[in-house]
Amino acid sequence: MLTIVLTWVGSVLGLTLLVAMAAGGFVYDVDEALRERRVKARRHVGDPSGPTG
Repeated sequence: MLTIVLTWVGSVLGLTLLVAMAAGGFVYDVDEALRERRVKARRHVGDPSGPTG
């Protein structure tokens, strides 16, 4: 009985770790895209060839 419980606890912990690692990669990608967008917008603020609207 104890073996079955420990097996389930281990599998739940493993799946939790797997989901956390996947979520971390997703958050990193989104953060990197937002940072690039901010840098690109900052470059175009003082650019005279940019939109004048």
